[in-house]
Amino acid sequence: TDVMALTQRAVAAISEEYHPQGFNVGLNLGEVAGGSISAHLHVHVVPRWGGDTNFMPVTAGTKVLPETLDRTWERLRPHFGTKSK
Repeated sequence: TDVMALTQRAVAAISEEYHPQGFNVGLNLGEVAGGSISAHLHVHVVPRWGGDTNFMPVTAGTKVLPETLDRTWERLRPHFGTKSK
């Protein structure tokens, strides 16, 4: 499966589970663009809602998360047909 097909699958899963009003989707390629490996391409899929605070600022090394990452995985896992970790 190609990167764009996986991105579309992620957008569909997040849409169905969280009902965002929009998305920011971005690609990073290379170390200076935020990739930890120079030839590594990765995609950020960020759900957005009217009135959200855009990209959450980091204060004292803490990021704002509306739920734990474990809970997010539990909610999204069924949309990808994957088994429990």
